[in-house]
Amino acid sequence: MHRITEEGGQQVLWLEDSDEAEPVLAALDQFIAQPELRAEVNAASRSPVHVGGRWQPSPKHAPLVLSAIVLAAITAWATGLGQSELTAWLMFVDPREYGWGSFDLRLTAFLDTLASGQIWRLVSPDFLHFSWPHVIFNSVMLWFLGSQVEWFDGKGRLIALFLVASLVSNGLQYLVSGPLFGGLSGVVYGVLAYCWLSQQRAPRFQFPPALVIFAVVWMLIGFTPLPEWLGMGRMANEAHLGGFLAGLLMAVTMPLSKKTPPEGGV
Repeated sequence: MHRITEEGGQQVLWLEDSDEAEPVLAALDQFIAQPELRAEVNAASRSPVHVGGRWQPSPKHAPLVLSAIVLAAITAWATGLGQSELTAWLMFVDPREYGWGSFDLRLTAFLDTLASGQIWRLVSPDFLHFSWPHVIFNSVMLWFLGSQVEWFDGKGRLIALFLVASLVSNGLQYLVSGPLFGGLSGVVYGVLAYCWLSQQRAPRFQFPPALVIFAVVWMLIGFTPLPEWLGMGRMANEAHLGGFLAGLLMAVTMPLSKKTPPEGGV
């Protein structure tokens, strides 16, 4: 572990291991000899979204993510957490007009819905939630991860990621189980998968690696009867899986943003 002290008006660097002196001095010489490197380090130290080295953005740094969270909260309130008639207008298809007992019925209902111009239903299930804890959990996760995508990779990348993850997660969930689902979980899984895989190409996001492991394990648990045994009801497993796969696909196919810092750090 290194530390710096000030003695006699000068800064003194203390090294835990003397064998590290040569590489540390070489790095110091490089830092002194390259003004552009010093400028980058100084800029990073003044980053408006990092406080004490931690990711702590304000609402102005991620307005799109904040808007999605606010819209989800308003929708949850307006629909009475899925209890009002407005809920049917936001589902993937209107369950009052179509049957969904078989794959053929679900496919026919989907095609009829698109033909009638109800395009909003492709993404509107994202904003449906059936409990406030569900709203809060999804909002916290989307803010923590999505705000980083919006800041580092730009609003266009975030919109593309949101839409692809939404379309894949909602579409897969509907085709497997019908229209009675909702929530931002599929998008959250998409953003998490994107951050994790894209991070391998250009480190810039901050999140504990264990978060990915937890999310994948939780997704796998969702395909078992355990959540229902615990009284949690049936989870939107296909939405989680679809969102995660969509996020991986976006990380592989989308070129790195021009704002993305070079490999080695933020």
